[in-house]
Amino acid sequence: MPEQMYLSQNDTIMWMVEADPLLRSTIMGVVLLRSAPDWDRLFARVDEVTHHVPALREKVVSVPLHPTTLQWVRDADFDLRYHLRHIRLPDGSGEQDLLDWARTAAMGGFDSARPLWEFTLVEGLDGDRAALVMKAHHVVTDGIGAVQLAAHLFDFELEPPVQEPTMPSPVRHLGSVDMLRDVVAHDVAGAVDFARHQLSSVVPNLLHAVRHPQDAAGEAVETVRSIGRFLAPATTPKSTVMVGRTKSTNFRTLDVPMKALHRASKAGDGRLNDGFLAGITAGLHRYHGHHGNEVDELRVAMPISQRAGDDPAGGNHVTVLRFTLPVAQHTVKERIAAMHGVVERIRDERSLEHTETIAGFLNLMPKGVIGAMLRGVDFLASNVPGVPAPMWLVGQEVERFYPFGPTAGSAVNVTLMSYNGTCCIGVNSDAAAIPDPDVLVECLRAGFKEVCSIAP
Repeated sequence: MPEQMYLSQNDTIMWMVEADPLLRSTIMGVVLLRSAPDWDRLFARVDEVTHHVPALREKVVSVPLHPTTLQWVRDADFDLRYHLRHIRLPDGSGEQDLLDWARTAAMGGFDSARPLWEFTLVEGLDGDRAALVMKAHHVVTDGIGAVQLAAHLFDFELEPPVQEPTMPSPVRHLGSVDMLRDVVAHDVAGAVDFARHQLSSVVPNLLHAVRHPQDAAGEAVETVRSIGRFLAPATTPKSTVMVGRTKSTNFRTLDVPMKALHRASKAGDGRLNDGFLAGITAGLHRYHGHHGNEVDELRVAMPISQRAGDDPAGGNHVTVLRFTLPVAQHTVKERIAAMHGVVERIRDERSLEHTETIAGFLNLMPKGVIGAMLRGVDFLASNVPGVPAPMWLVGQEVERFYPFGPTAGSAVNVTLMSYNGTCCIGVNSDAAAIPDPDVLVECLRAGFKEVCSIAP
């Protein structure tokens, strides 16, 4: 009997807070193609991928009498024709027309009675180009999981060797009694695993406490403070410009040369992620100046990956932390160094070791509590390690791969994924917080140009 999979407490939070449409956790990937692939070949390829990534054939169900436990189960009525679609835009449509269609698709929710994803082949782009627009709920995959999924969907050579199709596995039908039996077994196994890990560390911890009581007390206090910072509500954004919130968003894109951003980050004694944050904060500082407003700091929410090397493709393995970043800096090097210092401190937060326990506690609280923690965020930023080599989709070359993360109550989400030497940046902005998305993206472009100017 196969082991049943359950949503983590962090994923359960994302699922529960969607009672508020502003907090939906939809992620999008817009893949620009040199030309439209053959539909039958694409259909067969996606069907094959669904056998390699279990979440693509599974839906989320609640467990009877266990309101905070959600379970993945195979969809016995899975219909690929529902999840894989084919449309054509008016001939001569440009990239912005495609993005406008994609952002409308992103604003819609999912049918919770089905697996939580939709792929659409879009034809009609100028120059006889096409696009594959991939939409998924964040509980299906995180950014790194999406790249792993792409390794099944895309080819890394024009004519790859033919693979034997995967035989479908039988669907297990679960009744209420089966689900209750499974969840009890899951809870018992979780308790045993928790006890085993605690017992393996309790003896050395006790010895350390006996030998160094002051250190032990200080560590306990710092852990409590770290958890307090994790849970602290922040209902008001720090920006006085990006303040409105609505269910409507806008999509824009930005290309930054990978080598230039990497070299600039290194020249500023930072990493690529520090250069990425420096470009965003420089751009947002310009945007506030454009509106006649000075801003010294902004609150960001940033996913911290906890994905292990043996985790399967798909699935969500991130914890989102909120923290404040300085925005007004004198030089590019000072800006990168400031980003590096803050992020390194955040990665050392003791609360990271307890995120599942904290999420379990939050899941017992009224949903408005979690919403209050998210609404005070000015922007989200996510840096996803991408693919360094060119890819093809059943014979058609991939030109760009733009990621778009959810705004989740913030003013804007800026997500970077590298592809074939280019940092492909997707900008998803709240239409009320940022009514002039073209101005915002030009400010961001200038911010990244400023950062890359110090690249040797």
